[in-house]
Amino acid sequence: MTIPQIPPDARIRVVGDVHGDAAAFAYAIATDRFIVQLGDLVDHGPDSAGTLRMMFDLQDAERGLFILGNHDLKLARTLSGDQVRIDPVVQTSIDQLDDTLKAQTPRRVADAPAWLRYGSALFVHGGFHTVMLEQPSPDHGLERPFGPVARALYGEPTGRIQPDGYPERSLRWVDRIPAGITVYCGHDRRSNDGRPYVRNGQAGGTAVFLDTGAGKGGHLSWIDL
Repeated sequence: MTIPQIPPDARIRVVGDVHGDAAAFAYAIATDRFIVQLGDLVDHGPDSAGTLRMMFDLQDAERGLFILGNHDLKLARTLSGDQVRIDPVVQTSIDQLDDTLKAQTPRRVADAPAWLRYGSALFVHGGFHTVMLEQPSPDHGLERPFGPVARALYGEPTGRIQPDGYPERSLRWVDRIPAGITVYCGHDRRSNDGRPYVRNGQAGGTAVFLDTGAGKGGHLSWIDL
């Protein structure tokens, strides 16, 4: 895998989970900044196809990249013929795709980094692991994630299920972020006020959660670095 890179000295816009809200994504990328999107481009919202087209166009123009998200991986694995349980949310996304997107998406997702470090910033979808500061994202392809890649996509599960049916996830990993490092992530909607949620850890590092519910009744958030 050739890991996508952020140009040196780039002015960056970090965009949270889009979940098929193509109209909001179009507004977010209307900038001359380099776009780093934190994964989960698809599912839930009305236009996953439009979101993917815009993201792929940004890649082709070398104006942006996206981090691997669990929804992106599930869609890509389904399109590639893997044995994946296709729930209605995924099927809706598939139904929106034309043949070109169905062919492109697995390759693009397979090439997306599970995490990416840029100076004092680390970009990841779900959660941090200390190995992410020591090693680049591996060549994961469309394999079922394990180890640090599973942490990158799903965060740190507690093993319990919440009342809404989703796995409960711990934020203990925030306390392991070293001082001077900021982790930008999505996956969990942690905000209570509609703005990105910022949490400082015991080791001196910081996590910024940018999922504010786009495509799921909330809105899309981004941060300019």
